[in-house]
Amino acid sequence: MDVERSSLCNCVVNFLLEENYLLTAFELLHELLDDGRDAHAIRLREFFADPSQFPPDQISRFNALRVADPQSLLEEKQALEEKMAFCEYELRLAQEDITKLKTELQKKSEISANELSVPNVESTKGGLDIQRQKRDSFSDLGPLKDNERCDLNCAVKEYLLIAGYRLTAMTFYEEVTDQNLEEWQETPARVPDALRHYYYQYLSSTTEAAEEKISMIGENESLRQANENLINAKEVLLRSKDAAEGQVVVLTRTVEALQKDLKDRETQVQVLKQSLELQREELNECRAEITSLKMHIEGSLSGRNLAAADIDHVQSQIVERYREEMKLLQQELEALKAKNSVAPDFLDLVNSKEEFREREEVVDIHEDKDVLPQSVDSQPGIGDMLVSRSPAAQAFGDGAPKPQEVLQDTIINPSFENHTSNGDSVAKQNGEVPNDVSGILTNSDDLNGGAVAEKTGPETIQILADALPKIVPYVLINHREELLPLIMCAIERHPDSSTRDSLTHTLFNLIKRPDEQQRRIIMDACVTLAKNVGEMRTETELLPQCWEQINHMYEERRLLVAQSCGELGEFVRPEIRDSLILSIVQQLVEDSATIVREAAAHNLTLLLPLFPNTDKYFKVEEVMFQLVCDPSGVVVETTLKELVPAVVTWGKKLDHVLRVLLSHTLSSAQRCPPLSGVEGSVESHLHVLGERERWNIDVLLRMLSEMLPFVYQKAIETCPLSSASESTGTVFSSSLLELYSEGRLEWPAFEWMHADCLPDLIQLTCLLPQKEDNLRNRTTKFLLSVSEHFGDSYLTHIMLPIFMVAVGDDADLKYFPPIARTKIKGLKPRTAVAERIATMCVLPLLLAGVLGAPSKREQLAEYLRRLLVQETGMGSQTKQETEIFCAVRFLCTSEEHHAMIFGILWEMVVSSHVNMKISAANLLKVIVPYIDAKVASTHVLPALVTLGSDQNLNVKYASIDAFGAVAQHFKNDMIVDKIRVQMDAFLEDGSHEATIAVVRALGIAVPHTTERLRDYLLSKIFHFTTIPIPANDVIRRRERANAFCESIRALDTTDLSATSVRDFLIPAIQNLLKDSDALDPAHKEGLEIVLKERSGGTLEAISKVMGAHLGLPSSMTSFFGEGGLLGKKESAETPVEQAESPKSVPQPPMEDTRFRRIMRGNFTDMLRGRSKSQEDQPL
Repeated sequence: MDVERSSLCNCVVNFLLEENYLLTAFELLHELLDDGRDAHAIRLREFFADPSQFPPDQISRFNALRVADPQSLLEEKQALEEKMAFCEYELRLAQEDITKLKTELQKKSEISANELSVPNVESTKGGLDIQRQKRDSFSDLGPLKDNERCDLNCAVKEYLLIAGYRLTAMTFYEEVTDQNLEEWQETPARVPDALRHYYYQYLSSTTEAAEEKISMIGENESLRQANENLINAKEVLLRSKDAAEGQVVVLTRTVEALQKDLKDRETQVQVLKQSLELQREELNECRAEITSLKMHIEGSLSGRNLAAADIDHVQSQIVERYREEMKLLQQELEALKAKNSVAPDFLDLVNSKEEFREREEVVDIHEDKDVLPQSVDSQPGIGDMLVSRSPAAQAFGDGAPKPQEVLQDTIINPSFENHTSNGDSVAKQNGEVPNDVSGILTNSDDLNGGAVAEKTGPETIQILADALPKIVPYVLINHREELLPLIMCAIERHPDSSTRDSLTHTLFNLIKRPDEQQRRIIMDACVTLAKNVGEMRTETELLPQCWEQINHMYEERRLLVAQSCGELGEFVRPEIRDSLILSIVQQLVEDSATIVREAAAHNLTLLLPLFPNTDKYFKVEEVMFQLVCDPSGVVVETTLKELVPAVVTWGKKLDHVLRVLLSHTLSSAQRCPPLSGVEGSVESHLHVLGERERWNIDVLLRMLSEMLPFVYQKAIETCPLSSASESTGTVFSSSLLELYSEGRLEWPAFEWMHADCLPDLIQLTCLLPQKEDNLRNRTTKFLLSVSEHFGDSYLTHIMLPIFMVAVGDDADLKYFPPIARTKIKGLKPRTAVAERIATMCVLPLLLAGVLGAPSKREQLAEYLRRLLVQETGMGSQTKQETEIFCAVRFLCTSEEHHAMIFGILWEMVVSSHVNMKISAANLLKVIVPYIDAKVASTHVLPALVTLGSDQNLNVKYASIDAFGAVAQHFKNDMIVDKIRVQMDAFLEDGSHEATIAVVRALGIAVPHTTERLRDYLLSKIFHFTTIPIPANDVIRRRERANAFCESIRALDTTDLSATSVRDFLIPAIQNLLKDSDALDPAHKEGLEIVLKERSGGTLEAISKVMGAHLGLPSSMTSFFGEGGLLGKKESAETPVEQAESPKSVPQPPMEDTRFRRIMRGNFTDMLRGRSKSQEDQPL
């Protein structure tokens, strides 16, 4: 052992000197000298006595140095730097010499080793050679890594503590500032007594194995890093690939649509060109025909001058010819109208058939009326055609002279020779321009009017598009939605795409931060616009403008994007919905605003039925789980109520969702650190949940409950037996379970619940500490819901046997198939630790979630009675009593079980077994926080009074602790009075044990109880401190002093009245200080500080009395002196003065004062520093 200790000490010394931990090495030198281990301190003594390292003149100068001159220090620093540079140069030379010498020595040693032939010599020097080879081979390991340095530092600290060098360990802890030596991380190097293990491992290892291991470690690290880089690069490439594929698909579809549209337009252009050619030919023919008609009419008019007697005959011929010409014109106009649908450019030239017939009737029937004004008024183009084609209509129309008048005019005006003169004379009689001129003017005017009619619509839209961006900023925000019809009309009808984009941008930016109603109006406008413009323009114009808002600073704008994904998805092509729109939703799911993520979940629900297929199912499922685990409760609620059912209905992959759900739930708990690092303990199997993991498990369990109806429905639908499939909506019967147990049916949807879900829930609950009652409550509600859906037979024959086996009891598994029985039997705990974990974690679920079902209340009572009464009475229950009490405590969280539990407790109270009575008292103490004042008065207190009157002292003392728990949780005056009466009964015995139990029980309840009970406890402590104890009974004196000091410290943190401080607290402390031998030094120092503060000047005493209302510091005596006494100088005027001038003193919160008092008890160093700082603090 001496050799081993010497080797370990030398290892520590070498490590400290190599790492330059000089203070730790110096402290270790002193401790070795103090222990008389001079041989181990030789190297340290030589090191610190080395004049080159620590020159005597320099040490003496440092000792004599009082006040350092900055100039001299600077000069010394420069000199030392020069000396250090010179030493470094010499060091480099020496190192080079050492390297050369080592090389030569190695060569000589190899030659000598080859020349040696005596095996005995080799065997005697083998160990030294191996160690020398190890040192030589390990010399090229390179600098220490951070984790290696941490492991070595922790191992050295552990060795110093084990060897008893505590001062050296403290110095080493302070000197190592860049690492936390309190917590040694879980690494392969962390083993008990690590330095000895390293030493033995070093002695037993070979050079080749060490070098191979080092190379393997380096190679593994490089491969791990390369693997991580490759994985990251792969993820980046996959994301880029998905995005690129989506963009390629969109661009391909867009190009195809554009090419198709271009071909259609080219075909339409060819058709229009051909139609234009035909219309031009028809127009030329019509013009030629009109010219011939004009010449024919002129010839007929010139014939009238031959004889007046032929006027009637000429008139009749002209009218008949006119009617024939009108019929021909009607036929030609109908032919032109038929061709008008092919050539829309000539729409203004020919009107509808009905209008032409009206004009025909006007000409035929109402010959006494003017034809030209009506035709021009009704349709300018048609009127011009009538005037130009048939001048007879003008001659014989309304307002034109009769044939006799025409004849007289021709006789009077012999210059009527041609069409122009005749037209002039006729027109002059009507007060109009000549016929040819009027025809030409009317034709030009009507053509201009048609052009104006064609330009009126586009010009109006252009004016509207130009004016809207200027008008919108000057309209009140609350009235801007009234501009939406104009904006929509301009967007829909404007021919320029850039102008439409600008107007669409105005539409989405109409209101800076639109509220819900305004967003609804804007979204309705977008939906209407999408219906009108079609898929192509919706994709290319509407959606891009909407999605530009996805990174907007206002969440209201981003909400518009989320709403557009769900509501405009109907108006785009199917392939766009599950590519581009889905990627937008994924980006919105990452938004920082809760309301945006909620909208993303809602609109993804609307979008799912529009997907053309389920190719993107796994991506949607990933988004769903991300939203389920969202930190916002609103998002989770929307996801569970809307998105989860939609995904299950759309994807039809319920089994995959359930598998991923259970995997996420278990992994959330498994990735948390264990409760304890001690391998093999119960705490090492339990995990400390973080806030995020606790929330994730809770919402995933909620999701599991939401999925239960789908599981049940699928189990019914996939039932291989016709009897069950016909009775949908009913529970599973025992006969059906018997057929299932034969193992000849494949029913995976039904087996999932008891083959996968329930075992995974049991595994999950075995990872949770006892404090995770919320998660156990969530699991319990799920189990109760399962029993409600699947029925009582399933609960009795399937669920109950699983949980009975999981807690270690025997159960009937005849309703399980042979394969399932093996898996269920594997849930039974095999070791003592597993049994404790099962009792601690699974038993609460068995009691509250399985036997807690309404149909199992009697069986629950029997099972509890067996646990608490029968096994306790037989004395077989000692190890797991605490775990069983915790399970009963969890059962008490539900008020419906209180009556049954207290019935069983009363059986234990009145039992004749002492152990059962003690168990009843302990159980009452555990369940007190979960009952109300009424139950405490009617059930708990009578039971505790009964136990307190028991003759057995252990039962009585156990009831005292339970009374303390009641006092801690209830402030009801009646309950407090009963507790005081019972405590007085306990104290009447005068036994030392009863006194200590009462003081400690009430001391725990002090911070939470009433002032009456605190004064009661303080008075009792004062009374007992006045009673002396025999000096020879040191153990009892110390035990009583410790109990009293702990209670006084607890009372000092509360607001005690001035009377209680003066009459009880200060005298009790003074009495305790008289017996200084029985006091612990920490308690003694704490009592002295309390006495100093509580018995200081009058102002300080009043500040203690008033507490947080005045906020006076507790160290007033350092400012006002310590001569004042509180006892007889109580004045009501001083607090009034202090209350009127609160600015003269600082006002720390009451909680800070209490915290400082609580901290006073155990941290003496902090108390010393605090007392000094408070004495120096100005008021």
